[in-house]
Amino acid sequence: MRVSWDEKKNELLKADARRGNIGFEEISTLFTLPYYEAQRNDDPLQFLTIGWVQGTLYSLVFEIREDDEGTYYHFVTFGPATKYERTLYEKES
Repeated sequence: MRVSWDEKKNELLKADARRGNIGFEEISTLFTLPYYEAQRNDDPLQFLTIGWVQGTLYSLVFEIREDDEGTYYHFVTFGPATKYERTLYEKES
């Protein structure tokens, strides 16, 4: 799976203690364990994924994009799962 993100945004997220001082590199491990995924938005087409990273349940918003090499995931933002997202994860996973 190819992924991309905005490096400036990544640095801002890593500096945010509320987000666990982790960046998109770490959040990409969310896909290695069971996770919940649903379409979040139509325009642009975005998806919400909820899963575990370093012992914390996170939600990640990403877009599916294409370039000359094919399809890849572009990470938009992430944060600790909300109460609603926790309920979704527990119910659907």
